[in-house]
Parts: sequence; structure tokens; C-alpha cells
Amino acid sequence: MNSTIESNPLLDRLPKHLKQFIKPQDYSDYTPINQAVWRYVMRKNVDYLSKVAHSSYLEGLKKTGIEIDNIPSMYGMNRILTEIGWAAVAVDGFIPPNAFMEFQAYNVLVIASDIRQLEHIEYTPAPDIIHEGAGHAPIIANPEYAEYLRRFGEIGCKAISSHKDYQMYEAIRLLSILKEAEDTPQADIDAAEKAVEDLQNNMGELSEMAQIRNLHWWTVEYGLIGTIDNPKIYGAGLLSSIGESAWCMTDNVKKIPYDISAANQSFDITKLQPQLYVTPDFAYLSLVLEEFANKMALRTGGLSGINKLIHSNALGTIELSTGIQISGVFTNVIEEEGKPVYIQTTGKTALSYREKELVGHGTIKHAEGFGSPIGKLKGINLAIEDMSPRDLSAYSITESKSVTLEFEGDITVKGEIITGSRNLHGEIILISLKNCIVTHGETILFQPEWGIYDMAVGKKAISAFSGPADVNSFDLISHVPTSKTIKAKHTAERDDLEVLYQTIRNIRETKDTETSLAPIFDKLHTNHPNDWLLAVEIAELLKDRNEPQLLQEIMVYLDQLKQKRPEVAHLIAGGLDLIFDKEKA
Repeated sequence: MNSTIESNPLLDRLPKHLKQFIKPQDYSDYTPINQAVWRYVMRKNVDYLSKVAHSSYLEGLKKTGIEIDNIPSMYGMNRILTEIGWAAVAVDGFIPPNAFMEFQAYNVLVIASDIRQLEHIEYTPAPDIIHEGAGHAPIIANPEYAEYLRRFGEIGCKAISSHKDYQMYEAIRLLSILKEAEDTPQADIDAAEKAVEDLQNNMGELSEMAQIRNLHWWTVEYGLIGTIDNPKIYGAGLLSSIGESAWCMTDNVKKIPYDISAANQSFDITKLQPQLYVTPDFAYLSLVLEEFANKMALRTGGLSGINKLIHSNALGTIELSTGIQISGVFTNVIEEEGKPVYIQTTGKTALSYREKELVGHGTIKHAEGFGSPIGKLKGINLAIEDMSPRDLSAYSITESKSVTLEFEGDITVKGEIITGSRNLHGEIILISLKNCIVTHGETILFQPEWGIYDMAVGKKAISAFSGPADVNSFDLISHVPTSKTIKAKHTAERDDLEVLYQTIRNIRETKDTETSLAPIFDKLHTNHPNDWLLAVEIAELLKDRNEPQLLQEIMVYLDQLKQKRPEVAHLIAGGLDLIFDKEKA
């Protein structure tokens, strides 16, 4: 696999705040056991999924260049993904949901480059390269699904979180790491599971981010497509789990027609899913996504959208009807008859138009926050943004004039107009005043000694969404997760076993039929009596060799392992089925 291509034009477009999550994929970190785990899962998947997965899966494996015998190189994947308009980056485990979705909006597939341990070969709650590379990548070769994924990211990254969502992200990240790591004390896992459960039971009303993550889970991760009676798999979580991909096709799992109600169906990443949703086709996924987006503050704005931002206690943006965008941490809104009449941010704030910061109105200018009335002037049916030059003159809204603007909701702005800024349609979007006092009834909201008062103009808030309007307005390089993925331990015993795996891999790849396999098997069952996968790989090589006695010894050994380790008996049987009962995958 070509590893000289280190990038892809799409990666050069990524903003800095997303690049902070990218880590290099050190291909040399993958051990012979890791490669064997990948190969076993892929052989099982291709054999089984050819019958139950959407037709795009096998076609996508070819188009994305994902091999059965080798863990994919990120650089090689980027070379091939370029041809279908996508790219891939490596990250460390779970990243925050907003960032994950924003990557998708840029047509970039996020791949956790670690790989599950042999002990968790069927399923791991931690994201890994089997899940991402073998699950997500093949399906995006389908253009209709790829556009759904991109659009999902574009909308999803604007979803407003609650202050508890980030706690949940950190709790799930820690739990997934502990469950995947070797020798984690059960007490630590129990404590992490309880933390997740406690949060799940106390999340309150689901935020937009929680709801859209549910939609993502039940489609992108665990989606079925077709009919209730004859569904096919397309969700990456199912495509990458040799256990759950078979379980989900049984009557033990309830099949539900997919619709927007899935947004309120929460999930548990540590358990087999008790129900799954079936979409008739990929186009229907986009219809439901747009239906959900129509309910988001991104499109509805208004008082509820502003309150969502206040509740999130995080950086967000409000867009007014003139197109001016106010980005900051919103802390207060004054309302009148269900409508916002004044909004307030605290701390660094930036003003933008069409996602581009207005010159002179960045966080340096508005370092202490920003406040502005929203709505119409009292007793005047014409909003400021709709006034002609003659109207503006009639109401003294012109440069160098002292003016008293009484807004609906008992907001008064009194001062001397310095200047105004207009949008591309000629509408006034910002008015700057000096010697200005702003009041709400008897409460002072702004006073002259604070400096110049910049008033955003807009009769209503048409949109509210997570994050800044212009990503360059704020320093977003701040992600420091509280947990780190835990690497496999290096011990003399493991290193010895890795050598045996590499030896068998070399024999297979070089088509070596001369080297005796007996000494390798002898070392295996003497020094590593609990290992089953290498014995299966040796049996595979023996199938085409005339060594019936050694093959019989290995089959007996594997039968004994089934008795000794019943939890892996089906995995042993599954590996042998691929070798003896079916054509080679």
C-alpha cells in the first residue's frame, strides 16, 4: 500500500481548531497480533456481510482500497479517497461531537487509529480503525449516502449542546478507554459505568446535540436499510462488529421504521442494541435530517434559540434579520410577550456578516461583552432595517444627530450617532453612538463612560447556533481531554507471541511451503496456551499442505480451547468455517 501520499487537498482546507485533533498514524505501532485481528474481522465480515450488508459495502471496499489482509494506511486511504471527494484523518479515540460532525462537513472521515485488542475482537465501545476504516469508509463510496453524511456534519456541528453534554462526552470517552484497556480493575469500570448511567438519568430535556447524536447513532452507526422484513446493514457500528452484525439480523432485535422520533431514543454504547431503525433508502435519511433541522434553533431562532445558547454556557452565535451575526457566550436575554427585546453576551464577542468578521468588531473591540436591542421601534410599524434614507432622516437616524430610540419592550437607546454600517442589500446592520445610555425601564444597560456603543440592527433573531460565525474570530485551540487512550502493555510473554504471529504472517505472505510449522505450534501451545487466533492461522496454512498429523494436533488443541475458554468457542468455529467449510474470502 502506497504510504508516500501524506495528505489530500481537503485536509489543507481544514481550520486550525479541527487540526488540533489530528494525530499522525504511526503504522509501525501496529503489531503482528493487531494485523491478525484486522484480518480475522475482515475475512469474517466480507464472508458474512456479502449476504446481509447493503450492496454499497462490498463495492465500497474496492473503491476505497481497503484490504482484507492489512490494516489500512491513512496516507494510502487519502490517496484513494481523493477520487471520491473525501479524506481521512487519524485521531485519539472519541473527540467532541461538534468537532466530529464538523469534520464530516468538510468531507473528512475521522478515524481512531488504534485497534481493538484480541480479547475484544467482536466489539469494543472505543472507536478504532476497524470501526472507522472498515465500517464508515466503504459506505461513503455511495454518492447519495456520502452527501447525507456531509450534510449531517454541516447541520450537526451547529447543534446547540447543554452544559451536561460535554460531561457525558468525557464520561463515555473514559468508559470506552477503560473497557478496551488491558487489566482494568473491575471497580474502575463499574465506577465509570455508574458515572455514565447517572448522567444519562439526569440529563434533563435533551439538547439539540443530544438529539442529533441519537439520529447519527441510529443511522450512520447502527442503521438498517430496506424493509422491516428484509433489512440490510449500512451502519458502521454493525459493519465493524462480527458479533452484533449477526445478532441484529435475528428476531431478538426489534426493527422499527425510521423517522424523526429516533431523535429522542437514547442509546448505550456498552450493550447490544435492543432495537434498530430501518430506512427505506438513503434519500429518506436526508428527508428526516431536514425535518429535524427545521426544528433547530439554527432555522427557528427566536427567544427559544437564544435561551438554548444561554443554557449551553458555551460559545454560540445569533443571527439577526439583517444578517449581522453576534458570536460570544450569551448570558442574558430580556423578553417581552414571548419575544427577545435585548440580548447580552459576557466576555469576548465578535460581530460578523455572512460568516466573515466585520472590520474593527472582533474580540479585541468587544472584549468585555456585547449587548443590543432586537425588534422594532415603539409605535412605528417600520423597522430600522426597512427604512429608506428619507425615513431615516425623518427619525433623526443619521450621522452626527442626537437621537432617542425607544424600542418595543421598554428598551431606550439615547446618544449621538457616529456612523452606521450597511449590508450588501443596503440595509443598516450596525449603528455606533457616543455619549450613549441604554436603559430597560429604570435599569441601566450601558452608560457613556463605557465608551462607544455599537448597536446591532435587526427586527428579529432568525438563527441561533453553536460556535462562532467566523472561526477565525476566536482562539478555538483549547481541547484537552481529561483521559488518554491506553496502549497495550509490552511484556516478554507478549513480545514472544508477537514474534510467532509475525513468523506465520511472513510464511503466508511469501507463500512459503517449506518452513516447518510444527516448531511454531509447539512454542504456541507450550508458552501461550490461551491463544486461539494463531492456531487458526496455522490451520489455514496447513489446509494446503500434506501434513495431516500436525493439522489433527491443531484441531484437537482448538477443541480443547473451546472447552477451556467457552467465550471464544464461536470465534474459533467461525475462523475454521472460513478455512474448511467455505470458499476463501
